[in-house]
Amino acid sequence: MIQLRNLEKYFRAGLRKTYILRDISLDIQEGEFVTIMGPSGAGKSTLLNTIGMLEKPENGTYDFLGESVFKLKERRRQELHKQYMGFIFQAYHLIDELTVYENIETPLLYRNIKSADRKSMVAEVLDRFNMVAKKDLFPAQLSGGQQQLVGVARAIIHKPRLLLADEPTGNLHSEQAEQIMERFQELNKEGITIVQVTHSEKNAAYGSRTVRILDGFIKSDEKVKKEESV
Repeated sequence: MIQLRNLEKYFRAGLRKTYILRDISLDIQEGEFVTIMGPSGAGKSTLLNTIGMLEKPENGTYDFLGESVFKLKERRRQELHKQYMGFIFQAYHLIDELTVYENIETPLLYRNIKSADRKSMVAEVLDRFNMVAKKDLFPAQLSGGQQQLVGVARAIIHKPRLLLADEPTGNLHSEQAEQIMERFQELNKEGITIVQVTHSEKNAAYGSRTVRILDGFIKSDEKVKKEESV
């Protein structure tokens, strides 16, 4: 699904280069649940944003579903992003003026999906996430865990093949974090490929593989041992 080769991301200061990513080569197969870990400033979020087509490195190649991403026109990249990817952030990025229902529905409006189909899709997701009773509430009326559940619901409403999550439980207490990670595990079992950035070893144990980054380099890439899985 994803093939990264020799990615380099850096900033120039005069003749000096400050590297964020260095010689990153990584393959991710459809159906995997990959965790990217490392200290702050290691390049984790930059790598995730590159996979999500939100950033472009200075060097390297990226093939997504057989298409060479960096050679595509901007419009085609946007199409791939919209059609196949869902994104979840540490900050929930919900729209304060919209209800739970309206926040979840928003991605479908951008895809020009018919009203009847939108209603059916949103109703299905609300039921799945046990949020039917909260559909008319606004984000400020929800707990942090509930807001993040809305964020997850919004990210998967269009049935993406790839779910990208940047510190999805960073603002949650442990019980709420477990609820989010269990949802991720369910989605992965249904076939959605997941790539998450986290500092949490416990969250990483929900995945199938852990990639550790340090100073922009991949330091290790290992499968999660069965006894570690949750």
